[in-house]
Amino acid sequence: MTQQTLYSTSATTLEVNKLLKNTYLLLAMTLAFSALCAGLAMALNISPLMSLGLSIGGLVLLFVTLRKADSAAGIFWVFAFTGMEGASLGYMLNHYAGMTNGSELIMQAFGLTSVIFIALSAYAVTTKKDFSFMRGFLFAGLIVVIAAAIINIFVGNSVAFMAINAGLALLMTGFILFDTSRIVNGGETNYIRATISLYLDFLNLFIAILHLLGIGNDD
Repeated sequence: MTQQTLYSTSATTLEVNKLLKNTYLLLAMTLAFSALCAGLAMALNISPLMSLGLSIGGLVLLFVTLRKADSAAGIFWVFAFTGMEGASLGYMLNHYAGMTNGSELIMQAFGLTSVIFIALSAYAVTTKKDFSFMRGFLFAGLIVVIAAAIINIFVGNSVAFMAINAGLALLMTGFILFDTSRIVNGGETNYIRATISLYLDFLNLFIAILHLLGIGNDD
């Protein structure tokens, strides 16, 4: 290995480490802000319609944030997006909070999500394994889950609801490995876009686990 190659490898490692540091710092801040907005929405006791409106608004802000990710305004938009996403959870969280031991249920879902997320992220970072081969499977699986969820809105089958959320949880574990691997191996070099990817992985995994835990407690 030449001296120039050593310098290049060292520079690449430093860039990846800086990207990881910025990504996880921003992720922690956006998750905290999202939780704050969720708590505010719970206190305001938002309606299902308001929750739906916030979800749609969050989707719009997602596209705006991705477009602004390379500009200085990207930081503002990522907080706007994650804040609205957090607020959209208000109605759902109030539903589970109203169950017996509802608060413990929510904290348990958050705890499990955090443990899974940290463990999988640490594995992808330390091993530097390339999980790009999972791309096709993950996106195909996501389309199937979304289609099944839309159909089940009209069918309302509880067994299908459980299967959909189990599938979503499994898919999100794959996306955590895939998205973290992209950061480590140079597939993603923008920390705002990296943060959005990991934020969505965490959020959807949390929702899926909360639904699965809440099925047995639903009155």
